Amino acid sequence: MRRELSRLRDTLAELGVPRGGVLLAHASLGGSGLRAHDVRDALLDVLGPGGTLVVPAFTPENSDTSPAYRRRVRGMTERERADVRASMPPFVPDITPCPAMGVLAEAVRTTPGARRSAHPQTSFAGLGPRAAELLEGHDPHCHFGERSPLARLYEAGARVLLFRVGFGVCSAFHLAEYRTTPPSPPRTYRCVVPDPGGGGGGTWISYEDIELDDGDFAAVGAGLPRALLRERDVAGRPVVLLALRDAVDHAAVRLSASRRGASRPGDPLDGASPAP
Repeated sequence: MRRELSRLRDTLAELGVPRGGVLLAHASLGGSGLRAHDVRDALLDVLGPGGTLVVPAFTPENSDTSPAYRRRVRGMTERERADVRASMPPFVPDITPCPAMGVLAEAVRTTPGARRSAHPQTSFAGLGPRAAELLEGHDPHCHFGERSPLARLYEAGARVLLFRVGFGVCSAFHLAEYRTTPPSPPRTYRCVVPDPGGGGGGTWISYEDIELDDGDFAAVGAGLPRALLRERDVAGRPVVLLALRDAVDHAAVRLSASRRGASRPGDPLDGASPAP
């Protein structure tokens, strides 16, 4: 295992993971033989003490407007659906797990000293000296737009690492959805948050944000100029690194062209990444 971890660190360094930089990592470790905390430690080693590692820590489990919820209650009676909804715990940043995001995200989120943004559905977690700066002030009515960590990662010159996953889960493309011309239409989201009265229970909130849709993200990624990508292989699957700014700028142009006048799908964010 020690030799494998050394080889992993070498691969990440060769790929161009920036020492002292900021990295947004999406990962799937299934079938790789790698343990989440080992991958976390390898990434932190390559980033160095001045680097910051960020992961998606989304929680579609606390929403009744997500495809995940609709799949869960499909075929249930109205009473059964009400019971499920009543049992859904509120989002608490320091406690709520993010199982849909994979074991690396959970390893980062639960590491002592990790920071997490406060959005109840689409939070990010991070480790490193810039984590607090990049993740604080996540507007609860803005999933991935200009008042989210993605906009700060864009300004910080972050890199995106797709570790054995495809572009279908590249959350950076969501920032591009806020920058398309014309802009995406709004829709209503609902989720459960802690009772503001401090009673220990939850209360449901609803808000409007743009309609998110990752259904064409794989195609957007396939259209990226190969010169923008650094690619290697780990345990039989590709690992890709690129600049987050390049990803967003390319996707904004591509989505503006491809979605103009197109009908919108019925399940926002339905597909490879969980939905709010």
